Amino acid sequence: MASKRELLSCPVEHIDITAHDPVPLVNGMQRMAFSARDLCRAAEIYDRMLRDPDCGIILTLAGSLISAGLRKLFVQLIRSRMVDCIVSTGANIVDQDFFEALGFRHYMAPERYKAGLDDAELRGLQIDRIYDTLIDEEELRVCDETVRKIADELPPRPYSSREFIRVMGQFLASSGRSQESIVGEAFEHGVPIFCPAFSDSSAGLGIVSHYHERGDAPKTSFDSAKDFYELTQVKIHSPTTGLLMIGGGVPKNFTQDIVVAADILGHDAPMHKYAIQVTVADVRDGALSSSTLKEASSWGKVDTVYEQMVFSEATIAVPLIAGYAYHRGGWRDRAGRRFDALYA
Repeated sequence: MASKRELLSCPVEHIDITAHDPVPLVNGMQRMAFSARDLCRAAEIYDRMLRDPDCGIILTLAGSLISAGLRKLFVQLIRSRMVDCIVSTGANIVDQDFFEALGFRHYMAPERYKAGLDDAELRGLQIDRIYDTLIDEEELRVCDETVRKIADELPPRPYSSREFIRVMGQFLASSGRSQESIVGEAFEHGVPIFCPAFSDSSAGLGIVSHYHERGDAPKTSFDSAKDFYELTQVKIHSPTTGLLMIGGGVPKNFTQDIVVAADILGHDAPMHKYAIQVTVADVRDGALSSSTLKEASSWGKVDTVYEQMVFSEATIAVPLIAGYAYHRGGWRDRAGRRFDALYA
């Protein structure tokens, strides 16, 4: 039986898109078929978004992406003004990115754990598994506790996830831990982050503890309606929008719905002009994650001129798409939107 130290000895390393130029490779896919051609077109659409001076770019994140080695990639997108707003699952932002910003890591699991073997052994060692990566449960509890302390120090009232995550960014900046963190870099660059299902993460665990300890006293809480209203302001103030969606689920639907929400609020907001989705979900089951962008057009959410589904696993497709757009350099003359100023 391996020890905890032995199992948590090989940290996941985050890919650096600045060090790898995939432009010739992706261009070569243009005249191939199947997912290769789709990926090339998606990369070209992302490059087109960056060169459109009117386009505000929203990145959505679902699935276990930061633990898989994509953290530095998303940080680079923020630094390079290649994304203006982020909508994510709470797990990516809190349990994974904020967790690593606190000084913890994700680790590569031995091959035998991919098959689901020895999970009882891991439980006994207080190690959690995400497919082929491992996390120290005791360190995750520190993350939960840090969120609780942040909640304790806030004036008690309902907060949007954006407001709360911004305070998390302030916390990292004040402690000198904002670099290489999505939460920290977004705070520094005025990029709002929304987690519409915020409680489904360490933030939820921290806020449960906060609620319990406060008893009948006033409490900090999460306001999902305020989340939706605030994200809708992005669409209202930036009618031309582009979506880079990794995975599906709540972040995908939440972001697509702001077109409808803007209309309900009396604004003539056009459909999202550009849209890319990277997913492995099967379209046949009708689930949200696999509903196509063309289907979203029937709801008045996504235009179909510049849209592309890429049926591929994110750790393969996203570095190629993002790396292509980065090395093409369309971001160099692009002004970041700093959408956080909408809520000042």
